[in-house]
Amino acid sequence: MKKSTKRLIFQLVLVVLTLLSTTAAGAEWIYGYYFLYVPEPLGWAEFLDGLRYSLPFLLILTVHEFGHYFTARYHKVKVSLPYYFPFWLGFLGSMSLGTMGAFIRIRQRLSSVKQTFDIGVAGPLAGFVVALLVLWYGFTHLPPKEYIYKIHPEYQLFGANYQDIVYSKDTFFLKSDVAKLAPKQAARLPYDTIYMHPNNGLNLSIGSSILFDYMKAHWVPETQLDRLPNSHEIMHYPYLLAGFFALMFTALNLLPVGQLDGGHVVFGMFGARAHNFISKSFYLIAIVYAGLGVGFMGFINPFVFNIPLTDALLHLLLYIALLYYLVQKVFATHLTRLMVALAIYVTQAGLLYIWPHTTGYSGWFLFILILGRFIRVQHPMAEDTRRLSPFRLVLGGIALLIFILCFSLKPLIIG
Repeated sequence: MKKSTKRLIFQLVLVVLTLLSTTAAGAEWIYGYYFLYVPEPLGWAEFLDGLRYSLPFLLILTVHEFGHYFTARYHKVKVSLPYYFPFWLGFLGSMSLGTMGAFIRIRQRLSSVKQTFDIGVAGPLAGFVVALLVLWYGFTHLPPKEYIYKIHPEYQLFGANYQDIVYSKDTFFLKSDVAKLAPKQAARLPYDTIYMHPNNGLNLSIGSSILFDYMKAHWVPETQLDRLPNSHEIMHYPYLLAGFFALMFTALNLLPVGQLDGGHVVFGMFGARAHNFISKSFYLIAIVYAGLGVGFMGFINPFVFNIPLTDALLHLLLYIALLYYLVQKVFATHLTRLMVALAIYVTQAGLLYIWPHTTGYSGWFLFILILGRFIRVQHPMAEDTRRLSPFRLVLGGIALLIFILCFSLKPLIIG
């Protein structure tokens, strides 16, 4: 069997696995339970329901990747078909997107800034258009208000205006009462008495972005305004969830850092020197913001916690070592890395001292790790550095605007 045939079979297997993983993840988001949950796990019907999430989400992702692919082929650049990454965490009892995304392999060095820019900008622009269509459909075809009873039958216990109670007041309900309404869902409840609070006991809600908030405010028909879900319930609406995650993926790809799509755009529009400054600045700001999300754990200001001095010093050293590791491949010398790591720590400690309730988002640490250690913050040089045409500069400006509109500081809010 030829090597190319083996590679194609491998890519098709990844496609199938990613479809399965995103469908399973979608069903878990819709119903709020995991497939391995006992005593009443999700079944085949719920799995098929997950297609309402996986198909639009993978459509957006696929259009994004083929935007890169066909643009590369247009420039006669050797490129692979997309590789998909299945990523399902239901077996660990955790929600997931079902995939870590996809990528194409460019099998030759890009010779010009124009090639780099065109290939980089094509994917996000193409995927963004499809994401808009998915979200338009989701917001204009909302299910009836009673749809949420399929997920939360307990809401029926609080009457037609249940939202005035479950999202704003501490209360409780009995498993036995839910069993009369939906025996299968009741079997999944862990206790006889379920205490609720303003976060509805789930402690998880979908974040926001400028564009997504605008859509919620203006895209829902007036006749369906009462169907618009609370932010704690959007995860159960597959088209809205797929669209929101797609906007988030688009924004992450358009970060003006390294060899991400946004890095290619900035490199093409502003040149190597400006890219180096912008890329490193965004990367360091991301580390500062992510670190503020773990400040409560005592790693940034360990001495304010009632813990032994030796433990406080250990926490501090471990945290600075982590910061050093994150900037290790960004700066050339050991001294520079150490100074940058200490500067990040001092900045975070100062912010928490001045504004003790400042919160970041620790969820960015994994992305920062992948970005700094594997994707890289630097950008390779190009042989042909001729300036981009005015049309391409306009496309680049549109791409950066899309980044601003789609980016969410806290995509998933816990607590």
